[in-house]
Amino acid sequence: MKLSEKIKKIAPSATLEITSKAKALRASGEDVVILAAGEPDFDTPQIIKDAALKALDSGYTKYTPAAGSVSLKKAICQKLKKDNGLEYSPNEVIVSNGAKHSIYNILQVLCSDGDEVLIIPPFWLSYPEMVKLAGATPVKLSMRKDNFFKVDPNDLERAITSKTRVLILNSPSNPTGVIYDKDELKAIAEICVKNKIMIISDEIYEKIIFDGNEHFSIAEVSPEAKEATIVINGVSKSHSMTGWRIGYAAGDKDVIKLASTLQSHATSGPCSISQVAAECAILSDLEDVMDKNRETFQQRRDVLIEGFSGEDKIKPFKPLGAFYLFCDISKCGVDSMTFSKDLLEEKNVAVIPGGPFGDDSAVRISFATDIETIQMGIDRIKEWVKKF
Repeated sequence: MKLSEKIKKIAPSATLEITSKAKALRASGEDVVILAAGEPDFDTPQIIKDAALKALDSGYTKYTPAAGSVSLKKAICQKLKKDNGLEYSPNEVIVSNGAKHSIYNILQVLCSDGDEVLIIPPFWLSYPEMVKLAGATPVKLSMRKDNFFKVDPNDLERAITSKTRVLILNSPSNPTGVIYDKDELKAIAEICVKNKIMIISDEIYEKIIFDGNEHFSIAEVSPEAKEATIVINGVSKSHSMTGWRIGYAAGDKDVIKLASTLQSHATSGPCSISQVAAECAILSDLEDVMDKNRETFQQRRDVLIEGFSGEDKIKPFKPLGAFYLFCDISKCGVDSMTFSKDLLEEKNVAVIPGGPFGDDSAVRISFATDIETIQMGIDRIKEWVKKF
């Protein structure tokens, strides 16, 4: 059987692989500490579930428009204006099956064979693979640990070629929790606008920010930046709705129109019930719930950082957003996949290797779990790294 060479070149998701193995061990009766989750452990708020049940009972179970229901797109426009000061019309919004699907769609529309897409390391591991699927080449910029993992504008300038088509920006970032301030975003935007480079701004962790910091969208910094940016967001992380699979993209109407055409042939519209739930999530006043969840995440982050304080073999980078601790393991003398696999096999602790994120000297530890589990993980990891 002849199989697709393009698909064979795509790396499987290390996140899903490690998590699946850990869950299988737990299901078999093993005492496994899972610090690998890429989703909040909180339940979806009841008001959202009630809205979904009402839609189900009313028979809202048919196809919606391929790009999402008009009412949900209007709600998204309201959200973007209220939270980000960005004006969009419904024809500039597409609703997809999760933010990952939104990014995939936009890359397919923006990229042609031979194009280059700039990616800032450490990066979410799906970015380069989705770029490859779009026929383009992922170009990984220099990793700047000395600049808190943020892109250096000079590095960005130097990496641009005649083939550069897109920059993917993720703030707050997975896996480091990095947040770009408005001045930093302005510098990036000016370079991209000058060189006619489109920006895909992944803002899915927008509502999970710590220490009084503030989220800015790069589309906010100027009219030119907005024109060059496709904003990606969704309800998965903010409202604990990962399984509902609703994300969206907002930007240039011609890009969105082509993405809608693509989606019409690939998946059609997202789940009708999930769209009703997402509309409720966006329009309801749930700031208190999100604030409480954010405070809980910050407490967990602080427990992790304090737990590893003074450790020489595992050094955490303090995140300002998202719910991951990116930890330097370079003094352990092994690559990140070996570290992660051996830790799971020998101590029943699941963390995610940093290699697929662009940094093989680090691992990602999720604090999307309770403090008791986190403390157990800290104890096991500290005991285990003594062997190095």
